[in-house]
Amino acid sequence: MATALVTHADGMLHETPEGHPEQVARLEHVLHAMHGLDLQWRSAPKADIELLTLCHPESYVHRISAAEPTTGLAQLDEDTWMSPESFLAASRAVGGVCRAVDMVLAGEVGNAFCATRPPGHHAERETPMGFCLFGTAAIAAKHALDNHGLTRVAVVDFDVHHGNGTQDLLWDEARALLITSQQSPLWPGTGAAEERGGHDNVLNVPLPPDSDGSVMREAYQQQVFPRLRAFAPELIIISAGFDAHADDPLAALNWTVDDYTWLTQQICAVARENAQGRVVSTLEGGYDLAALGASAKAHVEALMEAST
Repeated sequence: MATALVTHADGMLHETPEGHPEQVARLEHVLHAMHGLDLQWRSAPKADIELLTLCHPESYVHRISAAEPTTGLAQLDEDTWMSPESFLAASRAVGGVCRAVDMVLAGEVGNAFCATRPPGHHAERETPMGFCLFGTAAIAAKHALDNHGLTRVAVVDFDVHHGNGTQDLLWDEARALLITSQQSPLWPGTGAAEERGGHDNVLNVPLPPDSDGSVMREAYQQQVFPRLRAFAPELIIISAGFDAHADDPLAALNWTVDDYTWLTQQICAVARENAQGRVVSTLEGGYDLAALGASAKAHVEALMEAST
């Protein structure tokens, strides 16, 4: 089966101040890296209010929409900004990952990667933060559970920063297992191993600064994959942040492109055992443009290999 690439040019419309790490060029570099790969390109639709409110209250959705400026930029917090088309871009990020879930569960493709922005895993129930407006991966998990009748969905987040928003949104969702590895200490300061979720459904795997891929691989082999296999998910959603790369300017882990290949292969292997190979991945962080493009390409090539 094929691998889908779900994206939309509207992701380029979300603008941030000059010098901001979450910039339009991120998506440009990721999409450039995908050209030449044998992917099924699909357009990311806009999410409707029913999708957005799977994890966020309607009042929050309206507040984010109202915060969008008609011209220039609006600052929501220290790091999070909106431009005149940011709500549209964020709604396509949510709609794109939910369309990917639909396609994979229908058997149209074996797996999918969503190249969209802004990222989502820091957005809490009623709080935009960390460049994020809506909890994209968490909404995708709820969509699979509530609208497709699945009973077990796992989210694996390997971004270098803790997915505090996904944790907040899925904390009380017994049908979802969230596994997130992150550099610790590092912003946002959450993600301690003691944070286990309302139903023992959260596994946080802190990784020390300046550690490399060998430390990550050992942690995943000893902690993550056994827990994932025991949960036996029917679908795995990946929050694919590529900012643990050694060249990334915002953190201090030392992963390589090969580490992303290995990690994707291993997650896909678990998916073959328990989830009919069904994996949906969505772009989170990654702020060195060359490392982001190379790492995202390696990730997608591993997805393609798994879907054949």
